[in-house]
Amino acid sequence: MGHLSTHVLDTANGKPAQGVRLRLDRIEGAKAIHVVETTTNADGRTNAPLLSGASYRPGTYVLTFEVRAYFEGLNGSGSCAFLDEVPIRFVIAEDDGRYHVPLLVSPWSFSTYRGS
Repeated sequence: MGHLSTHVLDTANGKPAQGVRLRLDRIEGAKAIHVVETTTNADGRTNAPLLSGASYRPGTYVLTFEVRAYFEGLNGSGSCAFLDEVPIRFVIAEDDGRYHVPLLVSPWSFSTYRGS
């Protein structure tokens, strides 16, 4: 059975990023179809998979993380973050694949990879 999950690691502070809002959209043609919106927990993960069971299907997706709001929340008022939203566009190609899309982020940079 297919599965999509994520987590966010705050590399500037060396900890999981709790409270990061994120949304997942599926791309169909020129349209983005909203799938789910959630917030990371104390472990920097979502409480449930983003896709699983009947909601899981191959296609092109965009996972967007609201990192500026997260870093501003840590530092009080005023912006210290260079990054605003971090969109990651990726393709799920397998009918029953296990996809994990982590975000390693600081106020100034980010990286990602396909985990399992």
